[in-house]
Amino acid sequence: MLALDALKNRISHGKLQAPGPTTEQRSEIEAAALRAADHGCLRPWRYLYIEGEGREELGRLYLDAAQAKNPDLDDSQKDRFLKMPFRAPCMYVAIANIQEHPKVPREEQLMAAAASVQNMITAAFALGVGAYWRSGELAFDSVVKQGLGLAENEEIVGFVYMGTPQIPNRKVPELQASDFFKKWPL
Repeated sequence: MLALDALKNRISHGKLQAPGPTTEQRSEIEAAALRAADHGCLRPWRYLYIEGEGREELGRLYLDAAQAKNPDLDDSQKDRFLKMPFRAPCMYVAIANIQEHPKVPREEQLMAAAASVQNMITAAFALGVGAYWRSGELAFDSVVKQGLGLAENEEIVGFVYMGTPQIPNRKVPELQASDFFKKWPL
């Protein structure tokens, strides 16, 4: 797929099934993530790759985090947290690794990490791998961060789920560039 086609037609696939990306596809997706715009060439990102039994462990971590906030969860709520990592056969935890730098503030480093994730999901689309990026309150939960081994200077940018799309690509919405881009001064 041409790069411009992937950029203009990329969609998220919310319903994913096995198989996940092959080793070769993962290698390409990961290489694309490393080419994100990055002021200062700090590479303020890192990723954890989770599949197989790792999803069970992550589900237990999610449940621990939920129960720390609400010890009275019923069985269906507990089950929901345990199943969250099983939305896809594999996933990445995208982590911003914020570094002290005189010219590159924290916000720019977070944006670079987010750009890295965008590169990942666009590369996945180009390779025919279904992907979607989620965040939510678990991304900001101290129990989850600690359980995943994040350092004090790190933040979760999101959870990137990958697998085989269960349904065909939907048509991308028609957007007009003129609705979003204007010459200034007006």
